[in-house]
Amino acid sequence: MGKKIYFASDAHLGFPDLIAGREREIIFAKWLDSIKSDVEELYLLGDIFDFWFEYKHVVPRGFTRIIGRLADFTDNGVPVHFFTGNHDLWVTNYLTKEAGVILHREPFVTTLHGKRFYMAHGDGLGKGDKGYKILKWIFTNKTLHWLFSRLHPNFALGMAHAWSNKSRYSKGIVAKEIDVEKDQIVNYARSIEQTAHHDFYLFGHRHSPANIEINDKKSRFLNLGDWLTHFTYAVFDGNEIALKTFYPNALK
Repeated sequence: MGKKIYFASDAHLGFPDLIAGREREIIFAKWLDSIKSDVEELYLLGDIFDFWFEYKHVVPRGFTRIIGRLADFTDNGVPVHFFTGNHDLWVTNYLTKEAGVILHREPFVTTLHGKRFYMAHGDGLGKGDKGYKILKWIFTNKTLHWLFSRLHPNFALGMAHAWSNKSRYSKGIVAKEIDVEKDQIVNYARSIEQTAHHDFYLFGHRHSPANIEINDKKSRFLNLGDWLTHFTYAVFDGNEIALKTFYPNALK
């Protein structure tokens, strides 16, 4: 059986809390188990955790199933690429040291089996959304990061999870279908194409699965969906890329 490259994003593990979200964590772990026999590389494009913060000597409670499986992949020579998203942007060095993942904070371009890939979580890219870009600057500010780390973990993590849950509930869990003409990330991909050709553009963030052609050069834009309601991922066999669903209707 030929090796394949897998892509996933927006698992939001830990949402709405560790106990209630455990079923989805188990499903995501089963998916990792299912690809173990033929995975060549694994790309996780952000928001794998609904919230993550590393103190110097403390990491978030939970997620042992997932971190253990990622470590097993890397221990066996499978590269695992971990992109920070807007929910887990405070990843520092724990996952790189303990699980051996390759960390990406910016868009990443690579060639896989002769095809050019452009990958990112997708938050803050392109024109517009100034409010969020200001918020992201605040969250990534080193001084504010240091101040947050002074808070006791019980208080700080509890506050962060409450904010995350409120944000998610206020917007609704089920994402709207991507508007091919107006979507900010789709148009960002088109703008990149004007200066450099890529065969595939892969993003997360939107939560709505999409696999569309965006120009006459047959470049494809993929949004990987999520593991809240869609349970979708992408797989590249060295020639073609496809969006697939794991465990359909798992929580319905």
